[in-house]
Amino acid sequence: MHLTNVESLSRAFKMLVCVGFAAAATSAGAAEAPAAKAVQGLWKPLKAELGGQPMAEEILKMITLRLGDGRYVVTVGGQLDKGTCAIDSSTQPKGMTITGTEGPNQGKTFPAIFELEGDTLRICYDLSGKRRPTEFKSLPGTRLYLATYHRAKE
Repeated sequence: MHLTNVESLSRAFKMLVCVGFAAAATSAGAAEAPAAKAVQGLWKPLKAELGGQPMAEEILKMITLRLGDGRYVVTVGGQLDKGTCAIDSSTQPKGMTITGTEGPNQGKTFPAIFELEGDTLRICYDLSGKRRPTEFKSLPGTRLYLATYHRAKE
């Protein structure tokens, strides 16, 4: 089943935003600086799953993620979610902590993992906020959000 209706879009926005999809904007120290710099820019999702369910292409087309200067901005169908993220390059896979400051995820914190290969960024978020994922999987019955992004031209 794909997430396609308005209710699913709203739900997806609230969850994706945290995401933001937001993988790399801030560095807690010198070790994180290269990873944070590498993920800066504009990103478009290629595919995404929430709780093991794939997101519809129509929804993915409405999403953009911008990372930079320790901040993220996610736009879903014209709605904004903004916040900060901290990168932990000392873990494998690399970790991040996303905190919403404006929009539907204001005051929420989401642990995540990420990997960057060329212009492809993969992020797995725990939208329950409980613990950082250990692998890039979105399993049924969970609030794990797995997104694969491609760097967009500015």
